[in-house]
Amino acid sequence: MLNLEFDPETEAYLLEIASREETTPEALIKYLIHQRWGSLQSRKTIVERRGGHPEHLLQDAPPNLSEREPRKRAIAEHLIKRHPKQFPQ
Repeated sequence: MLNLEFDPETEAYLLEIASREETTPEALIKYLIHQRWGSLQSRKTIVERRGGHPEHLLQDAPPNLSEREPRKRAIAEHLIKRHPKQFPQ
């Protein structure tokens, strides 16, 4: 438990902000502390937020997969293998 004493001007600001935000001064202080704490944390990349890189994503991929035609062919083969009823041969 923490007890804080503010000077009259700061207390007036706190009460005005809490009133405009339709919350209590305690809830406002907790929110502001949490928000500030969050801003001090290191930012995660999109890959980190999604759980990291897939482990075996390209282990069997051909080396020229970054080129358009081999990539299109690889995608087509994958779709045909995964959905044979939709792609009769």
